[in-house]
Amino acid sequence: MQLSKWQEIRWRDFVEVNPKMSLIKGNKYPFIEMQDILPANRYISSDTMKIYNGGGAKFIKGDTLFARITPCLENGKIAQVKEIIDEYGFGSTEFIVFRGREGISDKDFVYYISRSDIIRQPAIKSMSGASGRQRADQKVVENTIVNVPQIGIQHKIASILSAYDDLIENNNRRIKILEEMAQTIYNEWFVKFRFPGHSKVKMVDSELGKIPEGWAVEKTGDVFETVLGGTPSRVKTEYWENGNIPWINSGKVNELRIIDESEFITELGLKKSATKLMPKRTTVLAITGATLGQVSLLEIEACANQSVVGIYDEKAIYNEYIYFKFCEIIQAVISKAGGGAQQHINKEIVNETIVVFPSQQLIEQFNTLISPIFDLIGNLLRKNKFLQETRDVLLPKLISGEIDVEHLDIKTEDKE
Repeated sequence: MQLSKWQEIRWRDFVEVNPKMSLIKGNKYPFIEMQDILPANRYISSDTMKIYNGGGAKFIKGDTLFARITPCLENGKIAQVKEIIDEYGFGSTEFIVFRGREGISDKDFVYYISRSDIIRQPAIKSMSGASGRQRADQKVVENTIVNVPQIGIQHKIASILSAYDDLIENNNRRIKILEEMAQTIYNEWFVKFRFPGHSKVKMVDSELGKIPEGWAVEKTGDVFETVLGGTPSRVKTEYWENGNIPWINSGKVNELRIIDESEFITELGLKKSATKLMPKRTTVLAITGATLGQVSLLEIEACANQSVVGIYDEKAIYNEYIYFKFCEIIQAVISKAGGGAQQHINKEIVNETIVVFPSQQLIEQFNTLISPIFDLIGNLLRKNKFLQETRDVLLPKLISGEIDVEHLDIKTEDKE
């Protein structure tokens, strides 16, 4: 079957849904978990191997993994498999797998239309099941009618959108390298104590073990500012409407850096609630729930909700050091959590956490290396946000045919 320029077709006839594949029980294959997928990123790769016991969604390179469970589907956990270290792989049972049909559907176009409301909205509306564990009805998805173009036009549309995702992926690679560089410097200087001039510094005993002479061991709350967040009353519309003060929820702490807000609150909302405005480069910790123990860094001034504690240096000298230190010791902090089934840490636990406190002179040397790296990471993340927003504006216009690409001279990669 070959499509005319634009044609209505059932989704199951346009793509293979959960294509049949034979994996051998007891053998190890590449494995992808739901948590591996980041909503804003197109590609997902796997170098994790897991024994196949007969369950899970099976896939090959180029397939699209489509989350069917709430809230993952609503959050956009949809990704295309880029690289795996074997021919076949498998993953969470909460994925539906879409694969392009030869001569009918381009695998990259399949990914983009899967991201669009054309497929996502029928899937979301079909959800049923217990609260918090609702799943999309696969039959509804399979029988969704889509209006799609012939494969040559699909190639062009996918090529335009792929240009944005390729730039995003390139930036992500740069960010990863920069993060690794910064982490290596921190480890050398403050974990292995091989900082500049270390050979001339005597090691002395402390309650945290041997540390360089002249360094201190202090409680976090005695040296740095710590802030517990809060949420302005939702009943008071004047606390939220037309607000201009960034406010984040604990879910944002999952992000590598926080470059934008969850919502805005008003000056009155800030004044009449427990939340506090924290400066750029505040280290933020998620202190309860599913995000417990996540650590991130503000790249904007922002307030937070009551599930977040912020830590910062009023003089802004130790801020990057604080971030690395709490990434290093977060498991020890979590070990003090209370609350039974719903574990949580609190501001007092953070305040009482003992940390090594290097000299200001050494930290200033550290900052001359680290601050430019952090600035570049923040800039790359902001560029990615712009690219994602532009791509997401174009996507529905291209997928629907509102923007006609048929006569555009667009080079497309050779398709298998």
